[in-house]
Amino acid sequence: MMIFLMLTSKLPCTQLSFGLQPARTFCDLQRCRPFLVCGKQVGVMQAKVVEAACRYPDVFQIDSSGMIAMHPSLKTYEERSARINHVLTQWREERLFVTLKGWRNECYEVRTGFADPPLLKMDRSAACLFGVRQYGVEINGYTRHPQLGMSLWLQRRALTKPTWPGKWDNMVAGGLSVGHSVLDTALKEAEEEASIPAYLLANLRSAGSVSFYFESERGLFPNTEFVYDLELPADFVPHNSDGEVDIFELVPVSQVMERIFTPEYKTTSCPTTLDFLIRHGFINSDNEPRLPELVELLHIPLHYLYIRIPSVIAEIIHLVTIFLFGAACSQLVTDFGKYTIGRLRYESGTLPFYSFA
Repeated sequence: MMIFLMLTSKLPCTQLSFGLQPARTFCDLQRCRPFLVCGKQVGVMQAKVVEAACRYPDVFQIDSSGMIAMHPSLKTYEERSARINHVLTQWREERLFVTLKGWRNECYEVRTGFADPPLLKMDRSAACLFGVRQYGVEINGYTRHPQLGMSLWLQRRALTKPTWPGKWDNMVAGGLSVGHSVLDTALKEAEEEASIPAYLLANLRSAGSVSFYFESERGLFPNTEFVYDLELPADFVPHNSDGEVDIFELVPVSQVMERIFTPEYKTTSCPTTLDFLIRHGFINSDNEPRLPELVELLHIPLHYLYIRIPSVIAEIIHLVTIFLFGAACSQLVTDFGKYTIGRLRYESGTLPFYSFA
C-alpha cells in the first residue's frame, strides 16, 4: 500500500475542501457549530457540547444562524477564563465528557491564530470539546549508528498517561501550555522526558511544523506541531525523569515506517515522523508516487476552519468569479473569430495571452 493511502487510513479526517463558507468540511464538521469569542471564530462545537453549553446562558449565547459565542458581558481574558473553568469543572464532576477524565491542571490559550492575542485559557483536556487550535512541540531524536545506520529514538508512553497510554511515540513531545514559548517547551520537555543535557540541546534545529485534523471519541483536534530535529551521538541513551515514559528504543529508519502505521503507534505523532523521513530523503518521489499529496496532508491549512465570510460577500465573490470567467471566454472567442476572418493576426506558433490583473 502507498504511504499516502496508509496515512489517510490512519488519519481519515485529513481531507479539506477549500470553499468560501466557514470550513466545516472535515469529516462530520458539517454537523458542528462555529464557536466565537469577542466576535471571532476560535473553534467548532459538536451538537452534544452545544447542548451542554446551553445550560449556561450567562456564559454562552446562540444566535439565529446557529453560531455559539461566549456571552458579550464577559469582557476580559480573566473573566472568560474563570467562567469557562467553572463550566468545565461542573462537567467534570458530572462525568459528562470522557475527555475530562484526563484533566491536566495545565491550560491551553484560546486564540484565532497563533500570532493573535489570547482571548481566554482552558484546561488542555477540554480544548477538543470546543475544537480550538492546539499547538505542541515534537523532537525527532536521531543518530547515525555505526551498525544500524540512520535511526530514530522512539518512546513508549507510560500506561498511566491519560491519553494514548502504552503507545509508541516520538522521542520527545509536549503541548504548548500557558506561559511557555515554543522553544521553551521544546527544551523543557527534552529535559523532563529524555534527560537530554544542555550541551546536546545546543544542536537542536527547528524544522518547521506539521498540521492536521483528527477526530476521536474525546472530541475534535485541529493540531499544529512545531517540529525540531536533534542529532545525537551514537553512544547517547535517553532516560525518562518525569514518569511519563516506559522505555526508549533506537529504531532503524527501515523499521520506523513499519511501526508508525501500526495500531501501537500514537496516531497524532505519525505526521511528524513522516515529515522527518521526507525531509531526509527516505520518502521521495521514486518510492512514493503521490508525494505531493502526502506533503499536503502533513500541512493542512487549519486556518480555513475559522474563516467566516459573510454570505453577502461570499455571493459577491461568487458572482465576480463567474463574470471574470465569462469575460475571459468572451474575449478569447472574439479574438479567435477576428483571427479567422483576417482582422487579427498572430505571429506563427503563438497564441494571445490575457491578463486580468
